[in-house]
Amino acid sequence: MADLDGTILDRLFSHIEERRHGDPQTSYTAKLVQQGRRKIAQKLGEEAVEAVIEAVRGDRDKLVSESADLLYHLLVVWLDAGLKPETIYQELRRREGISGIAEKHARPKS
Repeated sequence: MADLDGTILDRLFSHIEERRHGDPQTSYTAKLVQQGRRKIAQKLGEEAVEAVIEAVRGDRDKLVSESADLLYHLLVVWLDAGLKPETIYQELRRREGISGIAEKHARPKS
């Protein structure tokens, strides 16, 4: 289980980067990236909804599967937006130890 920590997201992101410019006929990642940010975001939203549905249903196995799909699509969104996982990790580190309520109140009002 040693390799089943957060580094698996880094490995998956690297794999997604490698596949980005692949053949859309053989690579789902290449096909998704080729379709553009709107489609990538749509797929992320669909996977989020599916994960929520399985959470509400209480189907643990399906929630696990949908969660993996959700994380994959989130990483594709990051790639398309020019973000690296480390950027997100830095933000999580910044928030570590801060109450969610306090963090939300500290955000600039828009």
